[in-house]
Amino acid sequence: MTEEVVATAGEGAMEVKPLSPWADTWRRLKKNKLALIGLVIIVIFLLVGGVQEIANLLGPQNASETATAAQRPWWQRGYLAPYDPNGGDFHAGPAGPINPPSMKHLLGTDYLGRDVLSRALVATRISLLVGIIAVGIALAIGLSLGPISGYYGGAVDSVVMRMADIFFAFPYILFVLLIMTVLGPGFRNVFIAIGILSWAGYARLNRGSVLSVKQVEYIEAARAQGASDLRIIFRHVLPNTMAPIYVAIAMGIGGAILTESALSYLGIGMRPPDASWGSMITDYQTYFFAGQWWMLTFPSVALVVTVFGFISFGNGLRDATDPKLKE
Repeated sequence: MTEEVVATAGEGAMEVKPLSPWADTWRRLKKNKLALIGLVIIVIFLLVGGVQEIANLLGPQNASETATAAQRPWWQRGYLAPYDPNGGDFHAGPAGPINPPSMKHLLGTDYLGRDVLSRALVATRISLLVGIIAVGIALAIGLSLGPISGYYGGAVDSVVMRMADIFFAFPYILFVLLIMTVLGPGFRNVFIAIGILSWAGYARLNRGSVLSVKQVEYIEAARAQGASDLRIIFRHVLPNTMAPIYVAIAMGIGGAILTESALSYLGIGMRPPDASWGSMITDYQTYFFAGQWWMLTFPSVALVVTVFGFISFGNGLRDATDPKLKE
């Protein structure tokens, strides 16, 4: 166990104070500058997406009572989006609907006169919800089947792992495309497809951890006290095998955001006119080569930076929790 040396006041002796696992992980994580950059990106992403979600929950369901975004209440427009993300204006500026960045529209307008900054900010909420809900669905399935598989072994383990092998056998993105083709496009179907197809990785990862701890002393003590198998699995085994899962969650949210953007880019993700980074990229890519670079730049940068943040933080967290890398 990592230890911290502390001087005892009024005495010349030195007292050894052990660090908790979380404090030790944070101490090591702080040494990884790239992981800290990723953590800052994640915090900003969560703040922006969370504020947009709060604005969406506080606003009325019917947002068409007023004609323009400027006339709407602040909770209906959203805290951060300066304009209605779906409200177009064919006379947005001297050049018509398409206008470069200016003081009025900081990131310009698109081919329908919609504010690019507003659409990109609202798309952050979509990515936040898809990432969190999809990973939540995958965790609910994976952390139910994985511990049971590793704890019981035998036929139960074989059945669960063969199910996982079936999901691993298909290329992930093609499997998602197949599910989305069956379910159809839409926000709800996106995170359902991603969540259902991602559980196998969490189940297999947790199963390996369960195999390494299910015969240790505190598990034997729980059995001797008459604890049921389910209590042992979810009260004693699972909490002590979650360290690798935390790393997988950070990586999984970044992967889910990227998958949603890919689906929207292919036209089977979010339905128009709802904004998504992927749908914005596919809508604006032709205008980029025509000289209207501002449409494509912000959603592309936002997607790359956000996924980079989750992956960098996940890699740093993996190194910080790896006992082989401890001093």
